[in-house]
Amino acid sequence: MNRLFHFPLSPFSRKVRLSLAEKRIEVELVEERYWEQDPDFLRRNPAGKIPVLRHGSLTLSDSVAICEYLEETHPEPPLMPSDPEGRYEVRRLVAWFDDKFYNEVTNKLLYERVNKKVMGLGYPDSGNIKAGAKAIKYHLDYMAWILEQRRWLAGDAMTLADFAAAAQLSCLDYISDVDWNRSEAVKDWYAKIKSRPAFRSILADQISGFRPPAHYSDLDF
Repeated sequence: MNRLFHFPLSPFSRKVRLSLAEKRIEVELVEERYWEQDPDFLRRNPAGKIPVLRHGSLTLSDSVAICEYLEETHPEPPLMPSDPEGRYEVRRLVAWFDDKFYNEVTNKLLYERVNKKVMGLGYPDSGNIKAGAKAIKYHLDYMAWILEQRRWLAGDAMTLADFAAAAQLSCLDYISDVDWNRSEAVKDWYAKIKSRPAFRSILADQISGFRPPAHYSDLDF
């Protein structure tokens, strides 16, 4: 059995979970409290980061590397375009959400509101929360601009870029930090991707001490 060592509100874990589910690869989810730096976990990934995928005899780390490995070993259904320009655009957007969006938004809102409490690291920093709340508006507007020109983020077909974005936004939606009324295009995009079978396990996630809003698992918002 394949195993994915993850944390439910890790956007990087969610991106890999979405790829696995979309490709219908069965996997056992093992919740990992990665911040405790358990020796067994560090043997799986000395970087001490999640997710880590045990796939057959291989132990794979880094969400981008894992997703591209899955694309190469399980090419159907494809999550990367066939042309170089299309693959470039997917990789550009994956990097945007994994790096820029995460550092400017998710790491400020989710970390302050949830992770600090779960990890026992003290109280939220209001300055970071304000900065994250301001930054997400810019990112939603950028997504809206893209989606006014394309059916999906990277083009006419759903790709890993959509999963990278949805992984970040779904974590923030769990704590009601996404203003879905800011853009009808972004809201419609998220409704489409949220209704896919690959999203079902993510919408069932629960974090002790934190209840998601009613619309979180509602496919029609």
